Amino acid sequence: MKRNTLIKYTLIPLFFLTVLAGCKNEEPDAEADVAVPVSIIDIKYQSIEEFITTNGTVLPTKEVKLVSEMSGKYKLLNNPRSGRVWVLGDIVKAGDVVVSIEDEEYVNNIQIKSKEMNLEISKSELAKIKSLYEKGGETLRTLNTAEQTFINAQYTLENAKLQMAKMQVKAPFNGVIVDLTYYTPGNKIQSNAELFSIMDYKKLFMEIQLPEKNLAKINVSQKVRILNYTMPDDTLWGSISQMSPAINPDTRNFKGIITVNNADLRLRPGSYVRAEIVTNSKDSTIVVSKDIIVSRQRGKSVFIVEQNTAYEKTIKTGLENPDQVEVLEGLKLNNRLVTEGFETLGNRSKVKIIR
Repeated sequence: MKRNTLIKYTLIPLFFLTVLAGCKNEEPDAEADVAVPVSIIDIKYQSIEEFITTNGTVLPTKEVKLVSEMSGKYKLLNNPRSGRVWVLGDIVKAGDVVVSIEDEEYVNNIQIKSKEMNLEISKSELAKIKSLYEKGGETLRTLNTAEQTFINAQYTLENAKLQMAKMQVKAPFNGVIVDLTYYTPGNKIQSNAELFSIMDYKKLFMEIQLPEKNLAKINVSQKVRILNYTMPDDTLWGSISQMSPAINPDTRNFKGIITVNNADLRLRPGSYVRAEIVTNSKDSTIVVSKDIIVSRQRGKSVFIVEQNTAYEKTIKTGLENPDQVEVLEGLKLNNRLVTEGFETLGNRSKVKIIR
């Protein structure tokens, strides 16, 4: 009986020890690393541009407001290409007649036909006297008088034609009608009445003011990228066409002019735009977003992933713009660069790639 009791009491502690050992083995390792979810990209060679950003308003290179040079009845003519009267937004070509000023009394006073006849008569008379002079039948004085009469007749006719031309208001250059004053057809308008305005904005210009520190970086003919909120998917290109060498002593700025190519008339005169003056560029280099760079006391760094482990890499940078920076040292082609989730990483942190 004592032997059985001894065995019984010996086995119970062993049983509990075995159970406790089993439970201990099933507990999770509190010190095991937790994998941080991250997104990555494979590093490829890219291009990068360094640029100076400025803003301003673009204006047309040619602009004119046409007014009447005489009084008379107003008549808006037809656009020969559309067959209807001219309207705002119509494209005009140099020499197109847009408005006619009609005044019969004015036409009668000019007497174009009479002046044309006088010119023909004086021309014939000059030829006759010149022939006689060559044969000794007329004096030099008579020949000079005939020449003077012919020249005066020429000037008189040309002046009359210039006066008649005032009745036909023409476009002086290729452009677009941007303003067209309305008058009731047939009503009499006075001289100097505003008629229409034309702009040529296939090329635009923009005046800029830049800080003195940028003077050494800017040159005439330098490329400029033009962006506007009305055409977010389109980029126009221009160039620095003029640049002042003088610094304004009050603002410490210098003045420049950007000319913008706008052949398709996509950008409207008067638009407020952003201009990016490209000062340097490089192709086939490693470029990263500034958003993923971590600033440490020892310098700038980023994280890459190798075998589900994140490694912090100190980098040396080169060209940069507001969004991107070139990496000269610290990264290699095809490195797996962490783009999201890097905020909580440390060197050699375990990661889970979620792309």
